[in-house]
Amino acid sequence: MIEMIRLEKNSLSNFDLPEGCKLCREGAKLVLFVTGLCNFRCFYCPLSNGKKNRDVTYADEMPVLREENIIEEARLIDAKGTGITGGDPLKRIERTIKYIKILKEELGDRHHIHLYTASGKRDEIYSLSNAGLDEIRFHVPVRLWNSLKSSDYANKIRYSRESGMKVGIEVPVLPDKGKELLNMIRAAEDIGVDFINLNELEFSETNYESLRLHGYRTKSYISSAVKGSETLARNIILENDFSITVHYCSASFKDAVQLRRRLLRRAKNVARDYEIITKDGTLIKGIIEGRDLKYVYEKIINSLDIPSNLVYYDKYRNRIEIAPWILDDIKNEIDGNKYMVEEYPTWDRTEVEREPLQ
Repeated sequence: MIEMIRLEKNSLSNFDLPEGCKLCREGAKLVLFVTGLCNFRCFYCPLSNGKKNRDVTYADEMPVLREENIIEEARLIDAKGTGITGGDPLKRIERTIKYIKILKEELGDRHHIHLYTASGKRDEIYSLSNAGLDEIRFHVPVRLWNSLKSSDYANKIRYSRESGMKVGIEVPVLPDKGKELLNMIRAAEDIGVDFINLNELEFSETNYESLRLHGYRTKSYISSAVKGSETLARNIILENDFSITVHYCSASFKDAVQLRRRLLRRAKNVARDYEIITKDGTLIKGIIEGRDLKYVYEKIINSLDIPSNLVYYDKYRNRIEIAPWILDDIKNEIDGNKYMVEEYPTWDRTEVEREPLQ
């Protein structure tokens, strides 16, 4: 009996994780969203309205306005690899190939790159491999789970192996499609797939109505994951002997482990002297808002003798940022609305929480 690899947040694998997943687990993979365009219309697609069917590119949370943005973000998280996704990145194959080459040239051949797609012609697959792609993951539509061997995905998988890449299949686990999913995994073994990734199905703002129409429900009032998805995935892995890696990744793993570790890597590189890094990779700082902020800033520097590296006047966001321990000391000596703020260390600095200082 194979001894299972039990991962964080109830995730599970029967053998060693694929290389791309190992780096994701470390938080060491840049997520390169090449385009939101896609020919498939999967009813469970979770993409946001800002990305779905839109030709936009992001490196993690950073909009890619020029190629340098990709390398900049990769270095800010000390990335050991990149996961290319969409939409379908092959809808913009030339762009995708260019980005693969740039990543390999700038970050070295050891920078591991995997790509997630639902398409791929023979010449496209070979072009991706020649550009430096290490690992390709095919999203096989549910309607083909019972007929993988006779579908064109069998050819896509063969081309990928012949080109020298590792090849996998990655799909969400639909709780009412257990028989079909098992049939697909068995067929994948026979045609030479290296691994299968099973992702817990989740509700999102854009797929909520569609998932409800299919009879799916959340597994608890505090979770967006679909009831039965995790149970099915774990049962398939625990109750069957497979000759290839079959890996289940829970929804909470992505947030509590993968994202948290990536945030910590970025926070260490972007945190200013006046920001405190939390155990979750967020940043805590003091904020002053209101009128005459330039005067308030000059008073803090000149009259209160606060070191300039511990306070910053952000003209674009119209606020003063300051070390939280200092703001607590001087709050009664300066005007303005004062807060303790927690933010993500990401490009967009999404605010998590703010607490007013009385």
